[in-house]
Amino acid sequence: MIDDVRKTYGDLRAVDGVSFGVGTGEFFGILGPNGAGKTTTLEIIEGLRSPDSGSVSLLGRSPWPRNRELLPRIGVQLQASAFFERLTAREQIRTFASLYGVGTTSGDAWLARVGLDDKGDTQTSKLSGGQLQRLSIACALVHEPEVVFLDEPTAGLDPQARRNLWDLLSSLNDDGRTVVLTTHYMDEAEMLCDRVAIMDKGSILELDSPTALIRALDAAVRISIAPNVLALADARQVDGVDAASADDSSLTMTTRDPAAVMSDLARRGALTGLQVRGATLEDVFLTRTGREYRA
Repeated sequence: MIDDVRKTYGDLRAVDGVSFGVGTGEFFGILGPNGAGKTTTLEIIEGLRSPDSGSVSLLGRSPWPRNRELLPRIGVQLQASAFFERLTAREQIRTFASLYGVGTTSGDAWLARVGLDDKGDTQTSKLSGGQLQRLSIACALVHEPEVVFLDEPTAGLDPQARRNLWDLLSSLNDDGRTVVLTTHYMDEAEMLCDRVAIMDKGSILELDSPTALIRALDAAVRISIAPNVLALADARQVDGVDAASADDSSLTMTTRDPAAVMSDLARRGALTGLQVRGATLEDVFLTRTGREYRA
């Protein structure tokens, strides 16, 4: 639980009156563009940075000043991971295990769980980006913490590596562990998170489940069919259609009454190549934070 937390650097309000709570066993996401204040907020909760004002309670205790009693109960995967030079993946995780007083068996088990048991004798300098991220998460979890913090764990990974990591992250929450994640990938948050807080310029703009945020947006549904199934003029006359456009690959209709459109298309025998696309969390994000370029 954090209440009215603030952090400034000169004229920059990095965190500006942020408040929220995370339930036990919840997968909670903090979303925002670059510079929104996500990482600073996470570091304050973890006890890595002191707030200027406001209060933070982590597992019933204050994380700042650095609370040693909390360290065995939390796991932290930072945005940029640093490993000991020249150590293999197995040596790395066994070292982390020993720092927490955990035996080598747990380290080897987590190495297998993240799919790196065949890379145990490989130096970390020779691992791919996705493998390094998986090792970093394993090191954060080797002591079986109650709460784990993940700061943009899939940043910079290719789509396949991101999807593979999603399976791992989802399984962490299946264990009943509380997970707090920062990301600027909307599909990732929509897939993994029970609730999300959308941040921008140090403040929380929205906080709810992805489904509730999407529903509240009340955005139009886009229904596409093959371009040669129906004339554009006829598509504009379909029941419930607000607007229609066509290109070489599809004919697309927008509507707030998709049931009426689908019913009329079925009567016309015009369902070939049908695709229905509703609003996504990305639409919510862009509506609240704007579409301007962020460096």
